Amino acid sequence: MSAQTDVLWFLPTHGDGRYLGASEGAREVSLAYLRQIAQAADELGYFGVLLPTGRSCEDSWIVASALAPLTKRLRFLVAVRPGLQEPSMAARMAATLDRISDGRLLINVVTGGDPVELRGDGVFLGHDERYAVTDEFLHIWRGLMAGESVTFQGRHLRAEDGRLIFRPVQDPYPPLYFGGSSDAGIEVAADHCDVYLTWGEPPAQVADKIARARQAAARRGRSFSYGIRLHVIVRETEGEAWEAAESLISRLDDATIARAQETLKRQDSVGQSRMMALHGGDRGRLVVSPNLWAGVGLVRGGAGTALVGSADQVADRMKEYIDLGIDRFILSGYPHLEEAYRFAELVFPKLPLRSTTGTGPRVARNDGPFGEVIANDIVPARRVGAH
Repeated sequence: MSAQTDVLWFLPTHGDGRYLGASEGAREVSLAYLRQIAQAADELGYFGVLLPTGRSCEDSWIVASALAPLTKRLRFLVAVRPGLQEPSMAARMAATLDRISDGRLLINVVTGGDPVELRGDGVFLGHDERYAVTDEFLHIWRGLMAGESVTFQGRHLRAEDGRLIFRPVQDPYPPLYFGGSSDAGIEVAADHCDVYLTWGEPPAQVADKIARARQAAARRGRSFSYGIRLHVIVRETEGEAWEAAESLISRLDDATIARAQETLKRQDSVGQSRMMALHGGDRGRLVVSPNLWAGVGLVRGGAGTALVGSADQVADRMKEYIDLGIDRFILSGYPHLEEAYRFAELVFPKLPLRSTTGTGPRVARNDGPFGEVIANDIVPARRVGAH
C-alpha cells in the first residue's frame, strides 16, 4: 500500500484575522468562534485540531474540554508542559479529558523555548535542563497513565507510590506528539514519544531531521510516526495564492517586523532559530523552497512557513513530504474558519488520505446532494478523494 496521511487543523486561541500584525480584519477569539472552527473541522473530516499553548493563548485544556462535547469525532491535540505542571496532575487531566471525549485526546509535549516567558511562569532552567525535566516528567506521566504504581527519584522530580485511579480510554495512554530540533530534544523524543514533529522547513532539511530522529529511536529499538506543522494558502490558481500571501502581510511595516524578530531572537529554541534563519527578517527572502513561503515567520513565533499555490501544487508539495516519511500534517490558514473549508474542498481530493481523514459524518448520507442543485433538477456529481 502506498503511503497515506492524516490531516489536522488548528484552533487559533491566540488570535485570528485576515492580516498579520494588524487589528484590521481581526476577530475576537470567543468560544462561539472557536466552536465554529472546531465543528467545521469535524464536519469536513479533519483528523483533529492542534490547540497552541503559552501565555499568549487561552488555556488549551479548558478550550478542548468545552469543545469536545460539541464535536463528534474530532481529536484534540493538547499540550502538557513539563516544568509548569506536576506529572500526576497532568495525568489526571489527560485521563479525564480522554474519558469524557471518548478517546479523542492527543498529547503535545511542550518543553518551551522562550526563557523570558518561562521565567514569568516560574521556570528558571536552561535549555538542556528543561529537557531533563521533560524526560523525568514523562517517565512518571507514562507510568501513571499506564496504570502502574510509580516511585521515581530524579534530579528534578520525585514521586512515591503515585497512582491513577481513573484510566484513560486509549491504552496505554493517548499518543504523545513531540517537536524538538536540538540534540537534547531528539533524545527525549526517542525515549518517550510516538509522533515526532517538525516545523515546515524545506524538504531537504526535513529529511535530515527525520533521519536524526529515526536513528535516535532505532538505538532504543523504537520507531516514530512523523508530523509537520505548516500554514497553507491555497487558491484556484497559483497567481491567486501568491496574491493572498502578499495580502496577508500587506499591513506589516518594517518597524513591526524588526520588533518581532528581536523578540523572537531571545528564544533558545533550536527549532525557532532554524525558522528565523530561513528568511532573516528580509521580505526579499521569503520563498525558501518551491511553493514554500516564510512570510508568516516575519512576525509569528513557531510555525512560520506556508505552502502557497494551486491545489495541485500544494498537494504535490505535501506528497514530497509524505515520501520523506511524514504521515500527518498539522495545518492552518488565515482566517482559520474559511481556510479550513477551502483546504478540505480543494486539496483533500488530491491527497492519499487515510480512512481517518476526509470522511466526516456525511458518509452515512452518501446520496448527497453535494453542492447546489442545478436548475432545480440536476444533482451535481460528488468529487471523490485520492484514497
